[in-house]
Amino acid sequence: MIYTNSDGGARGNPGPGAIGVIVRKDGEILAQHRSFIGKQVTNNIAEYEALIKALELASKYTKDTVTCILDSELVVKQLLGEYKVKNPTLLKLFLKVQKLQDNFNQIRYLRVSRWNKFQQIADELLNQELESRGYRKYQRR
Repeated sequence: MIYTNSDGGARGNPGPGAIGVIVRKDGEILAQHRSFIGKQVTNNIAEYEALIKALELASKYTKDTVTCILDSELVVKQLLGEYKVKNPTLLKLFLKVQKLQDNFNQIRYLRVSRWNKFQQIADELLNQELESRGYRKYQRR
């Protein structure tokens, strides 16, 4: 089975944002991705953008089952139908995720602690991206 760990973050919320994603199978990392997603994004937007990239990458490795692992309670609960998506920007991203789900026979969403070892790799990737662009951790405005 293919697993993804995705994380998105914004410094300042809203502020400069980036994503980090890993795709893995049997504990082996098959792909890593990090990218800058904009100068004025929220953490929730970044979390959705990271999941979208995770689904795009996972589709290169399987059409069967994928387990998407995130540390965002909001995103996971929205995708599971436990929370409504009220924000129009998040709704657009939510619908994009719904469309990407069609690439797989089965998809599972799982929320884990930010201290999960694979989740920390995704977090580190996004922080590397922000720092490479001059956005230091915990930068004050």
